[in-house]
Amino acid sequence: MNELASRRSNGRFAKGNPGGPGNPFARRVARLRTLIQEAVTDEDLKVIVQKMVQRAKQGDMVATRELLTRLVGRPPDALDPDKLDLEEIKLRMDTAEVEEDQAWQESCQDLG
Repeated sequence: MNELASRRSNGRFAKGNPGGPGNPFARRVARLRTLIQEAVTDEDLKVIVQKMVQRAKQGDMVATRELLTRLVGRPPDALDPDKLDLEEIKLRMDTAEVEEDQAWQESCQDLG
């Protein structure tokens, strides 16, 4: 089945589409992770993290970034100034939906 025949006119996959092969490296990656987890003890990991903290304190920005990324998470993407108005409208619509849902739930509780 070629690419066009496996899709409907709206671009969605047609019934009977076999799908993709998946990730061909998933099993190997899982096996490597298992090997690493078996080889690294809790004490090993503690020593590694302490070394990273020490390097971050000494000004190593790579260590600092890695620590902060692991502890706090990645910072959100910067807002696109050209889309600020659209984002504000979406936020207001989402907020209105939540308030509407809450009001509905309260009215249902009053009935019961």
